[in-house]
Amino acid sequence: QVQLAESGGGSVQTGGSLRLSCAVSGDTRSRCMGWFRQAPGKERETVAHIDRFGDPFYTNSEKDRFTISKDNVKNVLYLQINNLRPDDTAMYYCAAGHPWTACPGLPNEVDIWGQGTQVTVSS
Repeated sequence: QVQLAESGGGSVQTGGSLRLSCAVSGDTRSRCMGWFRQAPGKERETVAHIDRFGDPFYTNSEKDRFTISKDNVKNVLYLQINNLRPDDTAMYYCAAGHPWTACPGLPNEVDIWGQGTQVTVSS
């Protein structure tokens, strides 16, 4: 059974950086892994994914400030966020897609969620 546990969130000022981590237990070699976020009053949205071949994918608006990576030895998924802005304030969730399927672009396409880690950016 795959389980996901995020960490690394916090409160930062505009322009700062954070690296979010997602500790993965279980075998995810057949799954696309990714990050979603949900701001207060808004729907959960995709941020970035890394497919089972190790190729990263980003939403068009985030590819310059966000970097997704995966350490296959430690079994940890990362999301580096640079030049943070107040509109990045959200709960960030680690997500696993269904085995042998395309990366989940919508929340209802996700198989497994982590509990989330809060990112708060002040101006």
